[in-house]
Amino acid sequence: MIFQIGLLCPIDKSHISLSAFNHLLKDAHAFFDQNQFYMRKFLLKCTLFENSDKAAHKLGIPMTIGSAGTCGSDEGVDTAYELIREICEEAGIHKKIAKIYSQQDTEVIKRKYREGKINALHGAPEISEKTFDDCSTIVALLGAEAYEEAFKNGADIIIGGRSTDTAVMAAYPLMKGCDPASCWHAAKTVECGGVCTSAGLQGGVFMEVDEKGFTIRSVQPGSTVSPYSVSAHLIYENSNPIQLTEPGIRIDTANSTYTALSETAVRVEGTTIEYLPYTLKLEGSGPVGYQTVSMAGIRDRKVMQDPMKWVEAVSKVGVEKLEKAGISRDSYDFWLRPYGYNGVSGMAAPENYVPNEVLMMLTVTADTQEMATQITKAFNPLLLHHNIFEGKQMPSYSFIFSPAEMERGAIYEFKLYHTVSVEDPLELVRIAYEAV
Repeated sequence: MIFQIGLLCPIDKSHISLSAFNHLLKDAHAFFDQNQFYMRKFLLKCTLFENSDKAAHKLGIPMTIGSAGTCGSDEGVDTAYELIREICEEAGIHKKIAKIYSQQDTEVIKRKYREGKINALHGAPEISEKTFDDCSTIVALLGAEAYEEAFKNGADIIIGGRSTDTAVMAAYPLMKGCDPASCWHAAKTVECGGVCTSAGLQGGVFMEVDEKGFTIRSVQPGSTVSPYSVSAHLIYENSNPIQLTEPGIRIDTANSTYTALSETAVRVEGTTIEYLPYTLKLEGSGPVGYQTVSMAGIRDRKVMQDPMKWVEAVSKVGVEKLEKAGISRDSYDFWLRPYGYNGVSGMAAPENYVPNEVLMMLTVTADTQEMATQITKAFNPLLLHHNIFEGKQMPSYSFIFSPAEMERGAIYEFKLYHTVSVEDPLELVRIAYEAV
């Protein structure tokens, strides 16, 4: 049985009651979501052990944290460990802690690339060997095997690097010999806690897995769960509503049955599994410059008739102004978007649509913060006063803040959205154990 409140509590105790975890849920659910371990010491101290870990300690329940620090870098794992170590020491609790690292050595990944073992996922950018050097951090999404290994070695608390959400939940029942297809399907269902119930993010769930299927139980008082809510979660962050692919496997739910046992319990059976060559998804990002943002509000009725006309005019005049100052167009990037018109999508607005007002957002990216800010300052008078109508006096619009320029610092972009083939699921994984 697994209890999911955003962090994972595998249960191997037949005497544990639902009411005990209802109490735990009330105290702890609000601070943990989607297996992401947020680096806030106050919340950890007030919630992690005082509400969750003391209960887990009393009942002998191991705890699993996936994608520590949200991105799952080595720094995230180490920071989480230091916080937990301090909490354990202050609480007088002795634990064996497993630290699972999934951040990758650039040279190792470059060798994999030369060996032809890195492949692009749909929509991935084209890469070369230089791409790996351009990444400041590369992580591989852990499958279940690393967590199983830590469980087998007696870890009470497992702090995992970047992982698939489902792997964190599937590992324990897989290790216990439950039906593999059901382990993965159940894990996918509860990856966001109570989202598969009527309680949403405010709820929690029990996941029971056996040799034939699994049962999902809603535990938030007053909440319900249904065949619809359970089956629907398969399309959450998943492009295929029938199949789910994870490291080394693919499950198929085409013949799955969802049976309501009550208003708070649903039984699922019939999911099948296919074993695939083992791959890990790679995520890599790196800096691409520095960014400065400026925003102005406009309610000019003439501009509102065609906001894009004004955007195009300001863009053209701004580029010309910078070129006259000796700043070439290829030395920076910028975009100017009218939010309230088509700023979100960039698509054509509905025919005859006239907004009441828009927020013009200018974003400039350059090699240095100083250059990004200087270019933004060159544009700002245009955002404030540019007139595109003959015979009309110079307008004066409004900046949202003063000073108008907001420096965002270094910005990053995803450079890797690929898979890497491995012979052993633990080949690119490092596990360290600490006793506190």
